[in-house]
Amino acid sequence: MLNSLVFSIFAHHFLKVRIMNKTQIVAAFAEKAGITKTDASKFFNALMGVMADNIVEGDGEISIPDFGRFSIKHVAERQGVNPATGEKITIAARDKVVFKASDSLPYFSRKHSNE
Repeated sequence: MLNSLVFSIFAHHFLKVRIMNKTQIVAAFAEKAGITKTDASKFFNALMGVMADNIVEGDGEISIPDFGRFSIKHVAERQGVNPATGEKITIAARDKVVFKASDSLPYFSRKHSNE
């Protein structure tokens, strides 16, 4: 799964844009590309599937020029505290998906792309 929290924080604080859900992205894509929402939804689902498969089962990284890079980061086991009980707990090691924005992303505007 893509780490939607990281993307949400990134979009909200750095791009100063509203956070879009899947339905809104599909509608915007359909309008921009001049296709039906059904076709746009099929494309979106296929794109997300390809990206997720590559991150999880493939190279573990996706790089999109002028946009950014999705990659896997290993988070080591660490100690934490259960906020309800105050009890010390061990939080297991895990891999998570992270996103690093391209340096040119703030200069790229969807309003100026006519492709």
